[in-house]
Amino acid sequence: MGISLQSKLPTVGTTIFSTMSQLAQQHGAINLSQGFPDFDCPPELVELVAEAMRAGHNQYAPSPGLLLLRQKISQKTQQLYGHACDPDLEVTVTSGATEALFAAIAAVVQPGDEVLVLEPCYDSYVPAIELSGGVPVFVPLRFPDFSVDWEKVAESLTPKTRLLIINSPHNPSGAVWKAADLEALTRLSEQHPFLILSDEVYEHMVFDGQPHASVLTVPALAQRAFVVSSFGKTYHTTGWKVGYCIAPAALTVEFRKVHQYLTFSTATPLQHALAHYLDHPEHYLSLPQFYQQKRDLFASLLQPSKFELLPCAGTYFQLARYRQISKAPDVEFAQWLTKEAGVAVIPVSVFYHNAVDNGVIRFCFAKMEETLRAAANRLSRL
Repeated sequence: MGISLQSKLPTVGTTIFSTMSQLAQQHGAINLSQGFPDFDCPPELVELVAEAMRAGHNQYAPSPGLLLLRQKISQKTQQLYGHACDPDLEVTVTSGATEALFAAIAAVVQPGDEVLVLEPCYDSYVPAIELSGGVPVFVPLRFPDFSVDWEKVAESLTPKTRLLIINSPHNPSGAVWKAADLEALTRLSEQHPFLILSDEVYEHMVFDGQPHASVLTVPALAQRAFVVSSFGKTYHTTGWKVGYCIAPAALTVEFRKVHQYLTFSTATPLQHALAHYLDHPEHYLSLPQFYQQKRDLFASLLQPSKFELLPCAGTYFQLARYRQISKAPDVEFAQWLTKEAGVAVIPVSVFYHNAVDNGVIRFCFAKMEETLRAAANRLSRL
């Protein structure tokens, strides 16, 4: 008799990121699809990991994270956002931001609870909601600037709304929240008792002199929010999978209950290295300029092409319309581009639950200059 198995995630297959990276490999394409740098992290950071290993820091770290690292995170948060978080009770180190997002959702979403999701969105949110028995309620961002329609958010709130997931700087669009968005969210939170999950992994990639509008800058929001960040994004170490979550003590208690049975703790030598490297704020303080230069270079290189670039105010992603090149659906066009033009990208429809197709693709420009030049050369021939 065969095994009968009902999937808990029947609509989930291989992620588009894996699919496109695999396709890029098969066809020898330049991979501007998945969001990872093709350059290395600071060499001092590698040396600090090696030192930590040689010093014997190779056993389990405390489940909430190395205390020294949590203290440094707390200091950084205070300096950047004016938010004093208790390193003992309000900061948890996680195995990547995706683990933190999952733990936060699993900690507070009960079966039948509604979770507001602003679309397009990062692909881990909805599966985590569904695995927790929650009901995702989708609110589309305005196209083409991907700004929040606060009237639609207000209309979507019900007595069942448990959590609102927000993301700025925004993946996949590169849109960035303004002070007015925090004000609108604050007004809504005064009228409704929902919690907030703020995905701020691209916090150090905000361009053109704009500040990062962190939820932590507004005390009324910080007291009901999980705020998630990523060392992988900030230090070009996506393969290390180290992130963290800042939340009020009562939320952190529940968050850590889930975290301890997901990963228990995160790689110890990496935590030691990051704790010491946080003494060099010049790295993350110079990151906006570093990535803005890449954004501007890529945009100038694509000027002769038939792609129409959408505004990019943050992250390391650039969206582009391709209607002057093809009328094909975006998934089909992304596959064609990989096979025929030799550049792998991500179709933006995959970030919507109902596959909204605006004829837009996403490039990742977290690449070396020669990679961007080679890709742009191929794209400009189309």
